[in-house]
Amino acid sequence: KDFALFEKWINEYINNWASCDTFCNHTVGKFVEMYPEYISKLKEWTKSSNRWVKRASAVSLIIPARNGMFLKDIFEIADSLLLDKDDMVQKGYGWMLKAASQAHEKEVFDYVMSKKNVMPRTSLRYAIEKMPKDLKEKAMAK
Repeated sequence: KDFALFEKWINEYINNWASCDTFCNHTVGKFVEMYPEYISKLKEWTKSSNRWVKRASAVSLIIPARNGMFLKDIFEIADSLLLDKDDMVQKGYGWMLKAASQAHEKEVFDYVMSKKNVMPRTSLRYAIEKMPKDLKEKAMAK
């Protein structure tokens, strides 16, 4: 019931990245940490026609990602959003990957390298932002 309300609020009231990120980082993300079975709902959000719902599917996992949580799910969400043309969605899942790299640098780097030929450059740059220079150079090489 709570999660359905979150989705309704995102659909009806979120209309910019700042409100999306604040609500999702602190409210939705905390809820998912407490009730991880709702990650499946985040995966459903990746299929939404609403750009903010799609962005929310990724940015809701920023704080858990920093704490090393949900890596497999993070990669699944990134896969679902990988080819999205919306820059707000690209930046959102890139940021999620960057957060995950803080606890799982090698795994995120390997993921980025496996997708670099199709991943939008915006997402790629966000994902590798906190990585060491040598890894960034490898990821950015054409």
